Amino acid sequence: MSIRVVVGAQWGDEGKGKIVDILSRKSEYVVRYQGGANAGHTLKFDDKKIVLHLIPSGIFNGDATCVIGNGVVIDPHALLEEIEEVEALGGSLKDRLKISSSAHVILPYHQLLDRVKEEHRGDDAIGTTGRGIGPAYVSKVSRVGIRMSDLFHPEELKKKVRANIADINEALRHVYKKDPIEADPIVDELLVAAEKLCPYITNTANLLHEAVLNNDTILLEGAQGSLLDVDHGTYPFVTSSCPTAGGACTGTGLPPTAIDKVMGITKAYCTRVGNGPFPTELNGEVGEKIREAGQEFGATTGRPRRCGWIDLVALRYAVRVNGINELAVTKLDILDDFEDIKVCTAYEIDGEETEVFPTDLPDIKSLKPVYKSMKGWEESLDHYSSIEELPVEAREYLDFISEYLDVELTILSKGPKRNETIVL
Repeated sequence: MSIRVVVGAQWGDEGKGKIVDILSRKSEYVVRYQGGANAGHTLKFDDKKIVLHLIPSGIFNGDATCVIGNGVVIDPHALLEEIEEVEALGGSLKDRLKISSSAHVILPYHQLLDRVKEEHRGDDAIGTTGRGIGPAYVSKVSRVGIRMSDLFHPEELKKKVRANIADINEALRHVYKKDPIEADPIVDELLVAAEKLCPYITNTANLLHEAVLNNDTILLEGAQGSLLDVDHGTYPFVTSSCPTAGGACTGTGLPPTAIDKVMGITKAYCTRVGNGPFPTELNGEVGEKIREAGQEFGATTGRPRRCGWIDLVALRYAVRVNGINELAVTKLDILDDFEDIKVCTAYEIDGEETEVFPTDLPDIKSLKPVYKSMKGWEESLDHYSSIEELPVEAREYLDFISEYLDVELTILSKGPKRNETIVL
């Protein structure tokens, strides 16, 4: 048996989908444990491309049971659309897709509140995707959320939704000065979606407990990245859940003692979508060169990603928070054309140098990155199939990252396709 958590070690968009796709062939279960349809995991295989938002990235490689865990917030309509897309590409979902009965539902009023609140914040907007993720988690914590299990009980479901909308309409009228919304259309659409989704809904915590007893191999997939964790990220510019390894336990029902490995995924450089601090951000020509070479545009929103050099101080923080003991480096090929590459090894705050990632927002905003310059390899990595064959400069770059973090490099990705991967 092996239970591995795959986490993003930066601000998301590290290429977790591809890594999970590769690892899923040897897994009996692939489980998404948090987040919602605000995250996109891009898969490329057999000249096909799909962006998954809710269905685990293991659906196309092997025959693993794919589980949407209780820590996920689910937009029923987005999920149904995704199911159709997967089936159109030949993905088999029958008896393979399982949805936690305890997962919470995103409804149109969550999406409306998301947009209204961002508008209300003005210049202090967080930069959410507007998909209703935050408000859905607010409903969950406020104990007024709708869970997938509620879809089995239409009459009770109607009462709960109508009560929620009555409260929300009060806020829309008196706080945000917006028109109220109608409950009946939302309830009717939800009941139609419920008929299609109920066959997938089950007690996934028990399913996974049985898998542990059977010594099955389980792969736990997070969305976003460690620095967007609501507790451990650059608050308040974070997501509304826990992408870190601890979230894998609360989001699935598996105990922490069952987890064997935590794999952290990082790009060979760094990106961030939305607002918030980004110490190594490059606003000039170099940042634009990375963005164009890496096609750094959000898989869900299409927004241009902010780009910068790799930040080893932030990465070491992610290693410690998650207990990362395996490292996957993606998009190394994007640095092929750089004569010199910089690596952030420390911060300068108020004239003093530190290798500790600050958790206080003013400190993060005021810090200056301290860089080490390394020579680039200035050639394509396409034809290299092992670490040993790589140019010496590329190996030195990877060795420096691994040694600084004190984590073994286990996977190297140098392109979006499965065969553009070196597994050590």
